[in-house]
Amino acid sequence: MELARRYAKPGRTLILWGRNAERLQRLATLCCARGAAVVTRQINLLDGKAALQAIREDDTKHPLDLVILGAGLSDIQTAGHPTEDPEKVLALSLVNFAIPTTLATAAAERMIPRGGGKIALIGSVAGFYELPFAASYSSSKAGLARFAEAANLGWAKHNVRTTLIIPGFVDTPMSQRLDGTLPFLVSAGSAARRIMRAINAGKKEYIFPWQFRALRVAERLVPHFLRERILLNLKADQKPAKNS
Repeated sequence: MELARRYAKPGRTLILWGRNAERLQRLATLCCARGAAVVTRQINLLDGKAALQAIREDDTKHPLDLVILGAGLSDIQTAGHPTEDPEKVLALSLVNFAIPTTLATAAAERMIPRGGGKIALIGSVAGFYELPFAASYSSSKAGLARFAEAANLGWAKHNVRTTLIIPGFVDTPMSQRLDGTLPFLVSAGSAARRIMRAINAGKKEYIFPWQFRALRVAERLVPHFLRERILLNLKADQKPAKNS
């Protein structure tokens, strides 16, 4: 929401996707008030074929030069349960990995004949770690990171630039579900500014805040057995998801 608001300017056309019709309309109204032309689409990303058809339809009407794929689901193994919920794992895997990689590929397919474009994928620092209580979430973000790296190798020669955004904790409803402390929490506004700068600069990868970049360097010095022990001792829980 914050990203759309900041990209909304006179002369720009924003194509906004969302699952919740009311929130989508509120965002569209806000962006229109800032001078942007806005097209909205209510869509559930669990339907991969519908999402693929939708991006092709939208690109045909309004050729895309920047695509930001930021939808995501978060879920963890709750206290008293030995595993995550398999149905939630399926949904999370689709929304966090299968659908964004499909949509990124569809966007690149259209951008290449037009001379190029930019695609941003929203990952997570969780993708750096094999979190035992969030195996599906951390692995989906790790897979997205590998896809972004590979896509850059294949598409950069066609002037399609892919930026993988790797945030820590951002003050959004997703993070607000987590119980416990959220180290180095970043506001939604600050996150949006950083993301826009990274995309504009054409960065292949951008980790923020800086503390997580420092941890990324330091963790390489930790022996594997100690890394596993630390991860096994991490604890996390979350509040029930609100209907959206």
